[in-house]
Amino acid sequence: MDFDALASAIGAGIAAKLRPRPEARVHGGSINECYRWESSAGPIFLKVAPAQRRVMLEAERAGLEELRRADALRVPGVLGSGATQAQAWLALEWIPFGPRTPAAERALGERLALQHRRQAVAFGWERHNTIGSTPQCNDWSADWVAFYRDQRLRYQFELAAANGGGSELQRRGERLLDRLEDFFATYRPVPSLLHGDLWGGNWAADGNGMPVVFDPALYYGDREADLAMTRLFGGFGAQFYAAYDATWALDAGAPTRTGLYNLYHVLNHFNLFGGGYLAQAYAILHELI
Repeated sequence: MDFDALASAIGAGIAAKLRPRPEARVHGGSINECYRWESSAGPIFLKVAPAQRRVMLEAERAGLEELRRADALRVPGVLGSGATQAQAWLALEWIPFGPRTPAAERALGERLALQHRRQAVAFGWERHNTIGSTPQCNDWSADWVAFYRDQRLRYQFELAAANGGGSELQRRGERLLDRLEDFFATYRPVPSLLHGDLWGGNWAADGNGMPVVFDPALYYGDREADLAMTRLFGGFGAQFYAAYDATWALDAGAPTRTGLYNLYHVLNHFNLFGGGYLAQAYAILHELI
């Protein structure tokens, strides 16, 4: 990696002088490379990807800025983004993290419910983005069932077919898609501002014990989709759910749709990583059907 070119480009982009090399590589997911980099304005968090992924990082920047405008949960401040000939970059505020306490979990639940109160007139978003490195289409739709069927599940099933998911997965998938409206017979979601990728690795507590969220795959959709994903990989405790429910209780039928919403993420993990996620997708489909 050409750190000299990166330091020059980032310094120009954020109006600060960077040291010639990053201080350390840090955890930041499996898609991009992430660094702590010292600058004349203090430490920054830097996410770096191949130049062809510039649009992906720009969409992440827009997602963080949309979440910030909701004035609910803290997100890292955006310092700048851009690209050299070889690398795209996104520079964010460096936030020192502390322990994830029960108080932080309570605040996360309360503030997430307030974030979900920010709503749009339709489902989708003003731009497409990614879920991991998979394209995520966000064309506006007045119909949640059509949006989730065609822009979420059907797209992932089509990718799975190309990735060796097999004809049986497609058969069961089509059966589910044909009956998707059954899950919404008495429930009408509103288009809430979603984080979109809210698993346990995408939140932390800052030095004051307040929750911070990052790495969004943002769009306006059914708030149950965010809550469902919190149950997929763990990382959220009873305090979180109690605080959310006390702030804005979920529909009584929400548990019946948890697997429906998590199927999207399990299929995406199969399409990105393969392995045992196919068996997990089959198990969810069996339960739903």
